[in-house]
Amino acid sequence: MLTLQFFRNPKRDIPEFGENLVYAPADGRVVVIEETTETEYFNDKRIQVSIFMSPLNVHVNRNPFDATVNYFKYHKGKYLVAWHPKSSTDNERTTVVLGNGKQEVLLRQIAGAMARRIVNYLKVGDQVKQGSEMGFIKLGSRVDLFLPLGTEIKVNLEENVKGNKTVIAELK
Repeated sequence: MLTLQFFRNPKRDIPEFGENLVYAPADGRVVVIEETTETEYFNDKRIQVSIFMSPLNVHVNRNPFDATVNYFKYHKGKYLVAWHPKSSTDNERTTVVLGNGKQEVLLRQIAGAMARRIVNYLKVGDQVKQGSEMGFIKLGSRVDLFLPLGTEIKVNLEENVKGNKTVIAELK
C-alpha cells in the first residue's frame, strides 16, 4: 500500500495561466528561499527555492511554465538526507534548464537517503507545457529551483505547496 502512495499521480489543472508565473514543480514543503551562486550552468547569483518531498507527498514532478529544454544533465552521486545542504551538489540528481525566450529557470531533482532513482522524461530541445510531467523521484527527496534575481517570490519558508496548484514565483 505504501508503494502505491509514492506512485499516485492526481490530475492537476492549472488554476491561472500566466507566461511569467512559475508553478510548484512538486508537492512538498518549502525548506529554502535564499540568494545563492548557482555554479553548474549560470555561474552567477540566483534565488534558490527548494521543496522537500516527504514520503507522503505526490512524487510526480511537473514543468513549472511553458518553455524549451535548454540543458539537461544527470549526475551520479551520494544519497544524503534531502534536507542536508550538500545534497544539492553531492547527491544523485538531474539538472534541467527551461527557457521561455526571455528568462531561464534551472530545476534540480535530488535523490535523498530513501530515494534511489530519479526518472526524468526531458531532453534538450523539447517544448514543454506548464503543468506537464517532467519525471518523478522514487521514494521522495527534493526539487530546487534557481530563479533570476528580481523574481518576485510568492511563497514563504515552511509553506506547503502543491505541484501545478501553488504559484512559486513571478518572473520579471
